[in-house]
Amino acid sequence: MSHTVSQIATALGAPFEGDGDIVVHGAAEPQTADATQLAVAMSEKYAPGLAKGHARAALVWDGADWQALGLEAAIFVQRARLAMSGLTTLLDAGPDIEPGLHPTAVIHPSAHIADGAAIGPFVVVGRDARIGGNARIASHVSIGRGAQIGADAMILEGVRIGHHVQIGDRFIAQPGCVIGGDGFSFVTPDKSSVENARASLGAVGATSEQSWVRIHSLGTVTIGDDVEIGANTTVDRGTLRATSIGHRTKLDNLVMIGHNVEVGDDCLFCSQVGIAGSTRVGNRVVLAGQCGVNDNIFIGDDVVAGGASKIFTNAPAGRVLLGYPAVKMETHIEMQKAARRLPRFMKAQQDKA
Repeated sequence: MSHTVSQIATALGAPFEGDGDIVVHGAAEPQTADATQLAVAMSEKYAPGLAKGHARAALVWDGADWQALGLEAAIFVQRARLAMSGLTTLLDAGPDIEPGLHPTAVIHPSAHIADGAAIGPFVVVGRDARIGGNARIASHVSIGRGAQIGADAMILEGVRIGHHVQIGDRFIAQPGCVIGGDGFSFVTPDKSSVENARASLGAVGATSEQSWVRIHSLGTVTIGDDVEIGANTTVDRGTLRATSIGHRTKLDNLVMIGHNVEVGDDCLFCSQVGIAGSTRVGNRVVLAGQCGVNDNIFIGDDVVAGGASKIFTNAPAGRVLLGYPAVKMETHIEMQKAARRLPRFMKAQQDKA
């Protein structure tokens, strides 16, 4: 794919100076960019890299002296990461999936595939499934019976979508994610050691020899519009009702969403987040990597939790959390300061004794 400097500037809604007719065939870091690539140097700290590279045009910070940097054209941006979003969207050619149905795909006769779909090798689409227009489905994807996927989906290699899962428009699924597997739900005929420990806050008590009995998942999963699911992420179906994920929510790789969980709109969950069953998560919640969330609690709108936080109780709207167990971030910082002082404090006490 090739674009002129002026075309890229228009797509980004950004001003440019210099030769707008310069054609570039991609983007690169400043020090490695050649004459056919747009250098991405959106901060002054990248200026030395421009001198090492051979780019004729660059994406630069607002107010940069582009001519002194040896450029023939420059596009000026104010919010670097937002500009990066626009640039990568423009330059991404997407997966290489041939239009139409690959001859090795297995499509049930009752399934409905809308116009413009591209379905790759060894894809399986089950009975009564419905695939929206212009969907792109890469190799070895399986879509269960009665599942519905909206328009403009991009479903990459090895994704598994279970039966009767409902997904909105512009869905993106990265390789290997699984949506609609059964929830992890088991019970013992009599009270288990886990139930005793929870009730007593520590004592297991006497338990008889017994086995775990499966609770089946009769619900499904519903996903809104503009949702992205990362590689090897799993979303379990509900027991009786649907596990749900709201519009525009983004899940990173290796995220686990348990059965009956309700996730709101515009949430962002980073890698290795795990949310236990029947928890409700509000809108615009951000959970950093390795956050864990207890079952049957509520997280309010606009909560932000730092990396590896473990949330055991309800979190009010707007709260910023950190730690194990998660507390207000400022409280956690004070606790850590106090913990660092403990050795010195204990030594002082011993010296007094």
